[in-house]
Amino acid sequence: MDSQAIENVLKQVRDNNIEFIRLWFTDIFGTLKSVAITPEALDRAMDEGMAFDGSSVTGYQDIQEGDMFAVPDPSTFCVLPWLAENGKKSDTARMFCDIKNPDGTPYEGDPRYVLKRNCEQLSARGLTFNVGPELEFFYFKHSRSTDIIDYGGYFDLTPIDAGSNLRKDTITTLKAMGIPVEFSHHEVAPSQHEIDLRYSDALTVADRAITYRLVVKEIAAKNGVYATFMPKPIYGQPGSGMHTHQSLFSDGTNVFYDDEGEFYLSDIAKKYIAGLLRHSREICSVLAQWVNSYKRLVPGYEAPVYIAWSHRNRSALVRVPAIKPGKQSAARVELRCPDPACNPYLAFSVMLAAGLAGIDNGYELPPPMEKNLYELTESERRALGIQSLPASLGEALAETEKSELVRKALGDHVFERFVELKSMEWHEFCTRVTEWEVNKYLPIL
Repeated sequence: MDSQAIENVLKQVRDNNIEFIRLWFTDIFGTLKSVAITPEALDRAMDEGMAFDGSSVTGYQDIQEGDMFAVPDPSTFCVLPWLAENGKKSDTARMFCDIKNPDGTPYEGDPRYVLKRNCEQLSARGLTFNVGPELEFFYFKHSRSTDIIDYGGYFDLTPIDAGSNLRKDTITTLKAMGIPVEFSHHEVAPSQHEIDLRYSDALTVADRAITYRLVVKEIAAKNGVYATFMPKPIYGQPGSGMHTHQSLFSDGTNVFYDDEGEFYLSDIAKKYIAGLLRHSREICSVLAQWVNSYKRLVPGYEAPVYIAWSHRNRSALVRVPAIKPGKQSAARVELRCPDPACNPYLAFSVMLAAGLAGIDNGYELPPPMEKNLYELTESERRALGIQSLPASLGEALAETEKSELVRKALGDHVFERFVELKSMEWHEFCTRVTEWEVNKYLPIL
């Protein structure tokens, strides 16, 4: 590692009186892992990495080859402001890590490396992948129930929106960490909220999304409530999504924009959308990776089920937000099926792979569907050639398992471990007797 980069971090540690540095990385599903070190150990950690047992991290190594090293990325140093106590500044910082093999090579099972590799390959083509995710979540009274804290609805203002101060504190914390926020508001369901991150390059935003999820939970816990990114916690109410706006830039120019194009979309953007549509079923298990994710992906509730695109129509899988002439940087496409409980490193990787497949193979974009797709009959949708996303994790995994596109995007190790572990989860769910079954069938059978 560059000695100047190490010295810059050490200076920040001294200037901020930091006593603890948390080294962060995620497992294959995006669960945050952390080990805390002292400033005295930081120099060596940045030079050699911190050793840990990779066999104890979900999706990583087998026990006979468990030695791994977490090497801090100096560009991600940040003080954790919510840990301030007694009027004093926080003495704790964090750094995201790149996971290395004992010989110093990148570990192919590291989700952050998966995205970094895809972005580096894109960079070799002179392009940058920008994303802007909208992560929704719920506040509940505690983690063992879905007791809501407010009865607000979409864009409702206080006093109905009891979560507004929680959102305010969360945004203040994110801004203190250098994470820009676009806006926030109450969502459609009671106790459901949204804070949108400003777009940037995919790796930066993935790090920010991981940080965001923790900050939302930490601020909630400090105020005696529980925040969850579970996709569908309440029956009969909308679930939480992570609508992801995306675009490709070249030397600061948005290549999705065309002043003469329909909806101001370039041919590249249209082929990118066609790629997202064609490969949506096979990437779905990565974008919606939990059994519960498919309780959200059902008709209604503004959940995208039908594989189509539109201009402004929110019932379609891909939406092209309206932009004004000359607003080149705003040209983008929005994929609406991801949920906020996904692993953003892997999710952004497969989104990019699908879009690039459309560009590289010259996919033709079908006509937009501006009708409310939920109001069409099944026969009408069939006549229009509109397919549906998988209806369950099991169906989604069956599509992913045969996908060369997903295998290439994730790499053999992550692809095989992901499918294996998620198949085990699906089998466990299928064989579990639920409370609903007992209540419905036991009295009559």
